[in-house]
Amino acid sequence: MPEHFTSLSIEDRREALAVAAARLHRPVHLLEKDVWVVWTIQTLFQAAFAGHLAFKGGTSLSKAYSIIRRFSEDVDLTYDIRALAPDLAGDADEPIPATRSQQKKWTDEIRARLPSWITNTVAPGIEQRLRTENLRARVVQEADRLAIEYEAVTTHSAYLRPAVLLEFGARSTGEPTEARGITCDASGAALPELIFPCATPRVMRPERTFWEKATAMHVYCAQGRFRGGERFSRHWHDLCRLHSAGVAHRAIADRELARRVARHKRAFFPERDSMGKWIDYTRSVEGRLRLVPDGDALASLAHDYERMVGDGLLLDDAEPFGELMARCAGIEELANA
Repeated sequence: MPEHFTSLSIEDRREALAVAAARLHRPVHLLEKDVWVVWTIQTLFQAAFAGHLAFKGGTSLSKAYSIIRRFSEDVDLTYDIRALAPDLAGDADEPIPATRSQQKKWTDEIRARLPSWITNTVAPGIEQRLRTENLRARVVQEADRLAIEYEAVTTHSAYLRPAVLLEFGARSTGEPTEARGITCDASGAALPELIFPCATPRVMRPERTFWEKATAMHVYCAQGRFRGGERFSRHWHDLCRLHSAGVAHRAIADRELARRVARHKRAFFPERDSMGKWIDYTRSVEGRLRLVPDGDALASLAHDYERMVGDGLLLDDAEPFGELMARCAGIEELANA
């Protein structure tokens, strides 16, 4: 009878992952982290609050849609604002505060309520599951982020640490979503004799992910800098894969979705450009989108991309950075047309 991978000793897990790594031509530390990512998603979407949670971002594109071929280490999640703050949001399809004063009130309330919800609801559930399965890991919270720091079976790289970072937001509904099945990369043909974690989370549709990423890239281009050392080059890679999969064309054709994301960003994520002027998200999705930075910002992006490629996070041969930027310029032209 097949054994559960998570019930094995650390030595047996190391040996099993080494076999999978040889069969898949993948680093052991990436396969191990992938197991923890799926285990975490499984734990979250078996919880009582799962009906109000949406899995989104690059990891969702990789694990739920197989659109991108890179290892995505973090788990981005949206907890429905209507569940966290029903007194503010009501039951609107996409609740947006009507005035600047309301924007501040909503933001302040969410910043106060979300960490409390994570502390009292999410973290205890994960810790209980760790104890039940006798897994060596600890849960560390910092505001609206939760890290599951696990005992690794092998050495990790400087770019990728042995932890799964959960980044929670609660300023939107996360819609549109759909249920999608996800599995571990080491499962199936790689190690058929073992049972690995699997999950069926509610996942944000990739068309919305396209606009979420495109507007974040637009902000970077307008500001000309990374914020807080963020590793951002993954967004440019992801956007090109969304284009290759046909998602970009569908997203660009959905003008209401584009405006919906712009309204949401304007209300909850106002940003200034390098000249100190407020970034106009609506203009960005209606013909003024920038996806290719210049100057020092371009050089910083190139350096970050080289680090990502060097650590083996791209599962296929990586295109040269110049080619990546040329493809993004084409997507920019398509969106602005």
